[in-house]
Amino acid sequence: MDNPLSNLPLDWIHAFEVAGRLGSFTAAAQETGLTQAAISQRIGHLETRLGVALFIRKPRGVVLSVEGEAWLPYVTHALGTLRQSSEELFGIQRKRLTIWSSASVLEHWIAPRLAGLSLGEDVQLSFKTLMLASEDNPQLRGVRLRYGSGDWNIPHRARLFDEVLAPVAAPALMRGLEPERWQDLPRIGLSGPRMGWHEWAAQTGDAPTPIPLLRFDTFTAALSAARAGAGVLLASVPLVERALASRELIRLSEDALPSENSYWMVAERGELTQRQWNTLTTAICT
Repeated sequence: MDNPLSNLPLDWIHAFEVAGRLGSFTAAAQETGLTQAAISQRIGHLETRLGVALFIRKPRGVVLSVEGEAWLPYVTHALGTLRQSSEELFGIQRKRLTIWSSASVLEHWIAPRLAGLSLGEDVQLSFKTLMLASEDNPQLRGVRLRYGSGDWNIPHRARLFDEVLAPVAAPALMRGLEPERWQDLPRIGLSGPRMGWHEWAAQTGDAPTPIPLLRFDTFTAALSAARAGAGVLLASVPLVERALASRELIRLSEDALPSENSYWMVAERGELTQRQWNTLTTAICT
């Protein structure tokens, strides 16, 4: 006698996993591109073959049965392993992968970490500058760098670094001054999502003045002004690590302003193989 569990159609199991994960036949139909009737039919066939109800049908929807709730984690894990292994072994090996990033992150974080990086034989990495307003554009193909908390429904996401802000300046600007007098120096303002001098004052108790008379909308431009001695910049410490190491800039305070937000590398499923993603995160993320 044949085992009823033998040769279970994968599309039945997939329909169950999506519906169970989303808690709705309608939502499962939307994710899979099938009709609600097709999802219901496949799950019904699966229940008949297994001889157990996986869902409890109610007038306003469905809920997992005890058996369905117990089985779902195993099915989700199994399908995830199958998908990951197939991407790893047979995924599309794109000959060109685009990475979208702000100019500042590309110049000060990514580019210094590219030596020796390879995503496969003859795979070309193409870097394109991304404006802040376009960071959350899902239509961009490839890998994107986004600033935020990382709380996005995106399959691939990895934090580049822990964001910490601190005041920095050119050494010449401090020449002849006592270390604590840095707060009297001109300040450089930076527009955008990062915290600024107001948050620094609230965190450290330092005076919120002087008000910055120079303000930039890109970190790279603000950093160039700081290097030239135009003022004190509240900078992302990870992005100025090379400038601090070379003494182009000096850190003016041991206080720091940590941020819950940071830069993240994100990609939709199918944009690259799992192996390529792992290689990128190893090279670029801390």
